[in-house]
Amino acid sequence: MGENYGLRSGENPIKFGTDGWRGRIAADYTFARVAIVAPAAARVLAEVYGNSGDNRKVLVGYDRRFMAEDFARTAAFAIAAAGFEVWLSDSYAPTPAFSWLANTQKALGAIVITASHNPAGYLGLKVKGAFGGSVGPEITQRIEALIEENPPMGAVDRFPVQTFDPWPAYCEMLRQKVDLAAIRQAISAGKLTVFADVMHGAAATGLARVLDVPVQEINGDRNPLFDGGAPEPLPKYLSRLFREVVRQGRQQQDALCVGFAFDGDADRIAAVDGQGNFLSSQILIPILIQHLAQRGGNGGEVIKTVSGSDLIARVAALYDLPVFETPIGYKYIADRMLQSQVLLGGEESGGIGYGTHVPERDALLSALYVLEAIAHSGFDLSEIYADLQAKTGYTFVYDRIDLPLASMEVRSRLLSQLESSPFSTIAGLVVVDVLAVDGYKFRFADGSWLLIRFSGTEPVLRLYCEAPTWDQVRHTLAWARDWANSVV
Repeated sequence: MGENYGLRSGENPIKFGTDGWRGRIAADYTFARVAIVAPAAARVLAEVYGNSGDNRKVLVGYDRRFMAEDFARTAAFAIAAAGFEVWLSDSYAPTPAFSWLANTQKALGAIVITASHNPAGYLGLKVKGAFGGSVGPEITQRIEALIEENPPMGAVDRFPVQTFDPWPAYCEMLRQKVDLAAIRQAISAGKLTVFADVMHGAAATGLARVLDVPVQEINGDRNPLFDGGAPEPLPKYLSRLFREVVRQGRQQQDALCVGFAFDGDADRIAAVDGQGNFLSSQILIPILIQHLAQRGGNGGEVIKTVSGSDLIARVAALYDLPVFETPIGYKYIADRMLQSQVLLGGEESGGIGYGTHVPERDALLSALYVLEAIAHSGFDLSEIYADLQAKTGYTFVYDRIDLPLASMEVRSRLLSQLESSPFSTIAGLVVVDVLAVDGYKFRFADGSWLLIRFSGTEPVLRLYCEAPTWDQVRHTLAWARDWANSVV
């Protein structure tokens, strides 16, 4: 290093999305750009959260992506060169660990080198505030404005940086939040087998570190290519987890089994029950609401996004818990968590956070709460879910598809059509209500719904549907897809 870094003319501008800045490695995401973004972020963190001139501490962490530790080192020394006290992680770790540590260590915040669930060619940089969660758009816009000033950098490898191990304190905190003895006893006695597909990401070793009992970890090696896929907990990437759980179930029919899947930086989760069924957060959130409500000592409202299952509200009603609905994006959930007493807040894509924790998604904590629910009840997740359906009388199913569009112009035409002439019927069903909080959510008389919303940064249409049967879900989504494809 030891060179002046600066933005070159003709490069794509650095823009933050819903949770950080991301780009393709060696194209948009380079050492030179990280050395500019990181100290700019630190300066804004100091302006916003620096309550005294003595507090100049910033944490820097990273995941297991290609050269992530090298980019983290560049970020750390660049921040130090800007006059900050920098603590650089000596290991990969979950992003929630750095968020929590930023809060407990009373730092200005944390800079985390990660691209979360994106494909292998990407890396990114998340900015966490002193409160222990992702900073909002008003802060990232200030970072972008400071980057535009293109401040000159000196020799960024000549300033002292301290290192730390993020795992011990984080794991001990997680242990304190659950009935560890009950979980350990169930596993040690052979009553429960746990699989963890860490998808080559930062959750690797996590459950085993916390539980200190055998966990069957899958894809625990470092593989920055992610087997040609992406570290996202979706069924299409989890074939090995499905096979292992089903095989275990056949071998030990009198024991319980559960599988977890974690995204690349361990802030999103999905599960597989003992029958081999995929459980998204649309199912896990209702299970967790019931468990935490029955557990006692945990009150407050339930926060869901507009794409969240109606089962969430129905289970919350069983326990007289208020429900607050937000647009899609965890930043909206985190904002609400800072304003109100909350039991949990969760999003359809797998991010779940808790009122007894920092306002951040934490997949390892979610897995521990699910394990606690199984250990306390003695039931498989499939049984717990079926019981919830029976209690609420709600047996709807859910699916989502992401539809690439030909161009942003097509996106504009589709949006214009929705704004000027919203549908009165869809797939033969009469629309009884339209909600336009985030996209367009059309509700039908039978209680089913279709949500149509657009990516803010790329020509992609996102279609969500919940209905009584899989046939109706598929038919409704196919209708929406055909409508989108008809507009050219």
